[in-house]
Amino acid sequence: MDWLTRFPHMDDDTLRNLKKGIDDAFRAFTRAYGDSIEAFFDPLQFLLVESERLLTRTPWPVILLAIALIAWLASRNWRIVTGCIATLLLIGYFDMWEDTMKTISMIFVCTVLSIVIGIPVGIAMSRSDRLQSGINPVLDVMQTMPSFVYLIPVVMLLGIGKVPGLIAVVIYALPPMIRLTNLGIRLVDRDVLEAADAFGSSGWQKLKDVQMPLALPTIMAGINQTIMMALAMVVIASMIGVQGLGQPVLRAISNQYFTLGIFNGLAIVGIAIVFDRITQAYGKRLQRHLEIVHG
Repeated sequence: MDWLTRFPHMDDDTLRNLKKGIDDAFRAFTRAYGDSIEAFFDPLQFLLVESERLLTRTPWPVILLAIALIAWLASRNWRIVTGCIATLLLIGYFDMWEDTMKTISMIFVCTVLSIVIGIPVGIAMSRSDRLQSGINPVLDVMQTMPSFVYLIPVVMLLGIGKVPGLIAVVIYALPPMIRLTNLGIRLVDRDVLEAADAFGSSGWQKLKDVQMPLALPTIMAGINQTIMMALAMVVIASMIGVQGLGQPVLRAISNQYFTLGIFNGLAIVGIAIVFDRITQAYGKRLQRHLEIVHG
């Protein structure tokens, strides 16, 4: 009756050899191509370092004014602007300003990278059902894989540092950008597309002048979700060298510093709320504008 209690599985030696073979092959690949892969990501390292330097070295009143201006242009709502300013003032008052700027710089680069990758992939998916069927399982794996698992291959290839952490964050945060770009373009009214065809629009003109503008509110929701997921990875990415608010949280966990962890955790929540309110307000404004234009 032993076969009823033990699930039939691969022979132990065979399984051990299989795992060892895969590990050895990945190590060999890392030794052979690791330097070339690192060189490929040098521009990303430059962008990350320069954005961090800009935010940490710019005087705080200038940063505060710039974020308030962005919040106003996006929302035209004084309550949102006041909330953003109050949140950032509290973060600075509790001596978390520099770590916050490092985190914002990382989120900025991650979001830009996700937009650059996600929008073209989403557009391609919207044009081909076969491509969508092929990419959807990949996105499912990216979204459901435990975030710690992303760190293993990235660290083996690139070591400890900002770029490996950024890549892990992008892998985790990219799927909403792709999915919502695809969804937004697919939801464009067919009557509008037929009208564009009737006026003799080419495929590129139809995409640029009709589909992308109408899909923009949905794409903005994708950007919002990408930012939220990137912020959720901040603490985990700090384990492999990403500086910012995640490192004090990690230190608090290791040393049982309750207030250090709570304060920095609340700072991450504060940034998330600021980004969320700004992007949501801008998305709603776009939606209202499009309803007026096409209404």
